[in-house]
Amino acid sequence: MKVAILTTDLRDDHRRYSELEPSFGTAPTALLQGLARTKGCEVHVVSCVQQPVASPVKILENLFYHSIHVRKRGWLRGAYLGCILGVRKKLQEIGPDLVHGQGTERYCALSAAFSGFPNVVTIHGNMRRVAQVNHARPFTFDWLAAQLEAITIPRAGGVICLSAHTQRMVSPTARRTWIVPNAVDQTFFEIPRSQTAGVPVLLCVGHIGLLKNQLALIRALDPLAAELPFELRFLGAVTRGEPTEIEFPGLLKDRPWCTHAGFADRATLRRHLAEAYALVHPSLEENCPMVVLEAMAAGLPVAASRVGGIPDLIEPGATGLLFDPESDADIRESVRKLLADPALAVQLGRQGLAQAHARFDGEAVASEHLRIYHELLSTNPNLR
Repeated sequence: MKVAILTTDLRDDHRRYSELEPSFGTAPTALLQGLARTKGCEVHVVSCVQQPVASPVKILENLFYHSIHVRKRGWLRGAYLGCILGVRKKLQEIGPDLVHGQGTERYCALSAAFSGFPNVVTIHGNMRRVAQVNHARPFTFDWLAAQLEAITIPRAGGVICLSAHTQRMVSPTARRTWIVPNAVDQTFFEIPRSQTAGVPVLLCVGHIGLLKNQLALIRALDPLAAELPFELRFLGAVTRGEPTEIEFPGLLKDRPWCTHAGFADRATLRRHLAEAYALVHPSLEENCPMVVLEAMAAGLPVAASRVGGIPDLIEPGATGLLFDPESDADIRESVRKLLADPALAVQLGRQGLAQAHARFDGEAVASEHLRIYHELLSTNPNLR
């Protein structure tokens, strides 16, 4: 089977056009790792870039890469028409059996749906829901992405949902759906636990903004900080243009138990996971957050919001703890349980790791994707 995976090249996101090797998001990378270990599957990764980049023809034995230079007017403000046309032309050269678009945030899913080939799309972030939670103004990025997502879903051959939460949202308009969680990069399963006997570190990872709800977490833990010793360590860039840009530094200033280590790449995140006592994830909306999966793969206990797709990942009291992100008391009680009972924290971490091995291993997730590809082609061989 020949499959084309449409995903973003992070060199374009970060404007690092001089780098010689492509770089993909965490979830697509883990899926590609799994597909690379699968026999009988030829994978072609296709990415659009705003400036020409070096493009290795072959990444691995059965994994090929294609970059498409699309000029500025062909991106978001042009409804990604330049990307759609460029991808369509490249796919005609490749001749895949099926096209898989990764994410409705940008051009990938849209280009897959309009590719002219049998196709599926994966929703990583529910952009219509994100736009709603963020109160997105017309013609902002979130607002535009939400409109394009609404166009994409009914036109795709099928939608791979990372959670039941997403499946419920798209089922009314999608032709067909499947649920498959994200895959986790194998290196996260290999993180050595190096936590010392010092002050427990509670890790909170994500862009600092309204959606991720860090301000509420700080305020919820204020009373607990007066009772128990811990460090609440934030990883992530501050979202510009939101009230958090000013409020977040102000809250940290008077709270020595809160620290901000800034943006973390994957290697830096692994180091912090190795040192941490637990992960706390207080988001207001999520589909299948990678940091929760990665923390579980690292054997770290997780306390997270009871929203979106997170309850699909965590069995309360068995593989982690869930709380209401809009209840200070509920947030505080979950964190208190972890800090006051180290044995419980260790148990949750171990059982979370077992769950991660069973459900989020790259090869297992890739096998499930191949099953879906075969199912779609066997039941709809002429689907366009």
